[in-house]
Amino acid sequence: MITEATKERFAREVAKYPAEHRQSAVMACLAIVQQEQGHITQEAEAQIAEYLGMPEIAVHEVTTFYNMYNQQPVGKYKLAVCTNLPCQLRGGLQTLRALEAKLGIAMGETTADGMFTLQQCECLGACADAPVMLVNDRNMCSFMEGERLEQLVEGLRSTGGQA
Repeated sequence: MITEATKERFAREVAKYPAEHRQSAVMACLAIVQQEQGHITQEAEAQIAEYLGMPEIAVHEVTTFYNMYNQQPVGKYKLAVCTNLPCQLRGGLQTLRALEAKLGIAMGETTADGMFTLQQCECLGACADAPVMLVNDRNMCSFMEGERLEQLVEGLRSTGGQA
């Protein structure tokens, strides 16, 4: 359910665009809902669509196009490993498999304790630093194999700290 406080945040984003282009705030509105609720529900998409005066399917298309929008609950730490060709050539798929083994989950799943969700993602634009991954859609981690990968997971698990 989108609250009045959330709608006030929407209004600040909509105000950044000409009145006839209020739909341009759709990504910002989705990000606000995800920040507040942890993921984007179909109900939230419908409410955003109504608020912005656009078809529900148009909001859903944005939600499903970008993997930064969670369509279901995720763990405290969402680990997204790049598996595009440059990263694959430098160990991206092995990094994904190592995380699956370490966390005891398959790609797309969340650990039973709700701590980690593992995903693959499209190119993060850091091919020279491959393999790369993104933690919680914000923190880019480079050269993620071996000891660096181990340190990241253990650091997040033991301290609950940021990547």
